[in-house]
Amino acid sequence: MGIVYATSNLLLKSLLRIFGDWEVNGKENVPRKGALIIVANHISDIDAGILNASIPRRVEFMAKADLFQKPILSQLFRAYGAFPISESGKEFYSINHSLHILNRNGAIGIFPEGGKNPTALGQAMLGSAMIAMISGAPILPVGITGTESVGDGIRIFYPKGTFRINIGKPFYAPVVRGKRLRTNVETTTDIIMKQIAALLPERYRGVYHNAWKGKRSYTSPPNWSSVPVSPVSQQRYKS
Repeated sequence: MGIVYATSNLLLKSLLRIFGDWEVNGKENVPRKGALIIVANHISDIDAGILNASIPRRVEFMAKADLFQKPILSQLFRAYGAFPISESGKEFYSINHSLHILNRNGAIGIFPEGGKNPTALGQAMLGSAMIAMISGAPILPVGITGTESVGDGIRIFYPKGTFRINIGKPFYAPVVRGKRLRTNVETTTDIIMKQIAALLPERYRGVYHNAWKGKRSYTSPPNWSSVPVSPVSQQRYKS
C-alpha cells in the first residue's frame, strides 16, 4: 500500500473521529479479496475519502478528468489511487483501466451519477453497469449520508457532522457481450441504483425514491459497437 494512500487514510480517520460522528454499518459485507466494484451516491468532495476510510481494503476511484489537469495534483491523486474518467487520446480509458484493476483482483470505486448531487440521488450514467457486465466482478452498493454538512474544498479537513456509511451485500450483474450488452446495460444500471437507494433514507433517494419499481434514469449510451472488451476480459470469459 502506497505511503500517500496509507497516510491520507490515517489522517482522515483521525479527523472523522475527532470532529464527526462517523459510523460504518455492514462492514462484514465487504469481500476482503478478489475483484470488486464499489458503487455509491455522491454528495460531497469527501465521499471518496470517507469510503476509503470505511472500506477495509484499498479502493481505486474513478474521478473527473479536471482534477488531473495540474501535474502535481495529478501525481497526488494517482498516488491516492484515483484515475481519470478520460485521458487525452485514449478512448474508453476509464473502462479499460477499470478492467485491468479488476483483473489483478483490485477494487474500484465508482459514483454512478457521474457528479455530486448534494441533496438526493440524481440520474445515473451507464459506466458502472458496463464495467460490471463486461468484467463479471461483484458489485458492492454503499449509501452515504451526512457528508453534505462538510461541503467541498478546505472544509474536508474539518469533517464535522453525523456520517453514516451503509454497506449492502455484494451482487452480480449478468455477464453479457455483443448485442445483449446493449439491451441489458440499462436494466443493470437500474438494479445498481435501486440497491444504493435501498441503503439510503427516503429523502436521499431523489429520482430513485420509488426504489423497487424500476424507474429508469440514465444518459444516452455510446456507440455500442465500439465498446471495448479488453484482452483481460476476453481471456477471462473465453469459452
